[in-house]
Amino acid sequence: MGDSDADRPLLTRKRRATFAAGLNASLQPMNGRSVAERQIPGIGGFSADRSPENKRAPLLETLQPNSKSQKKKRKDDTSDALSCHKSQESLLSSASGFSNYRGILNWCVVMLVLSNARLFLENLLKYGVLVDPIQVISLFLKDPYSWPAACLVIVSNVFVLVALYTERHLSKGSFSERLGFLVHCISLAVMLTFPAAVVLFVPSVTPVGGAFVLGTYTILFLKLYSYKDVNLWCREQSIMKAKKLARSLSCPSPQVYRGDRKVCYPGNLTIRDMYYFVFAPTLCYELNFPRSPNIRMSFLLRRLFEMLFFTQLFVCLIQQWIIPIIQSSMKPLEDMDLSRMTERLLRLAVPNHLLWLMFFYWFFHSSMNFTAELLRFGDRQFYNDWWNSETVTYFWQNWNIPVHKWCLRHFYKPLLRRGFSKIVSQSAVFFLSAFFHEYLVSVPLRMFRLWAFLGMMAQLPLAWVVGRFLHGNYGNAAVWISIIIGQPFAVLMYVHDYYVLHYRHEAD
Repeated sequence: MGDSDADRPLLTRKRRATFAAGLNASLQPMNGRSVAERQIPGIGGFSADRSPENKRAPLLETLQPNSKSQKKKRKDDTSDALSCHKSQESLLSSASGFSNYRGILNWCVVMLVLSNARLFLENLLKYGVLVDPIQVISLFLKDPYSWPAACLVIVSNVFVLVALYTERHLSKGSFSERLGFLVHCISLAVMLTFPAAVVLFVPSVTPVGGAFVLGTYTILFLKLYSYKDVNLWCREQSIMKAKKLARSLSCPSPQVYRGDRKVCYPGNLTIRDMYYFVFAPTLCYELNFPRSPNIRMSFLLRRLFEMLFFTQLFVCLIQQWIIPIIQSSMKPLEDMDLSRMTERLLRLAVPNHLLWLMFFYWFFHSSMNFTAELLRFGDRQFYNDWWNSETVTYFWQNWNIPVHKWCLRHFYKPLLRRGFSKIVSQSAVFFLSAFFHEYLVSVPLRMFRLWAFLGMMAQLPLAWVVGRFLHGNYGNAAVWISIIIGQPFAVLMYVHDYYVLHYRHEAD
């Protein structure tokens, strides 16, 4: 009995050691240390002087989740349940700072497509299919054997050569500056009057052909005026030995320029340089234009496809939509029925504006990029974000960049240098633009109503009112309204008057 009693403590210690070793082995982590060893010091993980509760505490803390994080989560859930509001603005309020209205824009596009599809279907059911591509040829030609418009375009090369050879004689000193200036003035004046006289007095010239010819001569007029000015500035630089021009129109020595050698005056007075400028999509002449490294065929073909597609779309829109509305509006205008006149003009505003937008994309993006890519012309900024215009002035400065650059460089700044004020110079620019708008519309139609001229000059007081009283979105809305019912509306008046004068017998 005594031996068994003496051996009992040893057996108890062995059992405890075996239990602790088994427990440590079951809780052994990756780093080789047991959980119990990390909780309390001592071999085996339990101290002999601890109570049973303290001996089980490290194991319970290890096996149970974090009670503090659970309490915090429950507290947050309770707080959210009790309070779900905070100070904030509605999304449609300007103070909210929210600007992502992509969904509303998509909705507007869908509604625009659906409404125009309804109008197109109504037109189709009422008039049937009116599209006739063959009939378009008659818009350019009345007599298949007489092509006066094409002949006038060919004759324009005479004015190009006159300008070139005049500048050559001026560079050599064969012509005095006064004589050269006189030759340029006579040539430029004839460029405006000669084609206008042919269009007015030759019956075989159609309105569309006449507009194309006068547009070509107007562009050439602005180009040759710039050509004259730039070469004059180069001669002044070479004489004064000064370098005060911001556009760096001449250079002191040949330098490498994107793989090509820079041209210095008078080395630019060549046939090749002249005709490159004539066909380049710009109105401002430079001795060294920025050039792109190569021609991208994929880009070129995409622009060509767009040109062909929108040309056909123009024909369809005019024949199927605009002409029937114009013909049906003749009777209300003759009777001076104000309500029906307003209804017809509002009906015309939608297709007219759509046609204007398509023309902008066709001409300023597709056609001019096609020409620039073909000639490796580097400056492709033909327009800016005019659709975001908040003032009328910003619109006219950014929707037609080539014309804006020409007016700024060759008309506005020279007037300022001669002592004219900004208001007078801006008014002169609008007057010049109004003259060319009237010139390009009235002469081909062979009637003078001054709608285009008055519509353009009305932009001056409109620009003052919008800039003074309307800002932000209100200013942008005013600009869009002026685009829709302004200049395109004046063009519609000319077209309507033309139909009244020549096709009155076809009125309903």
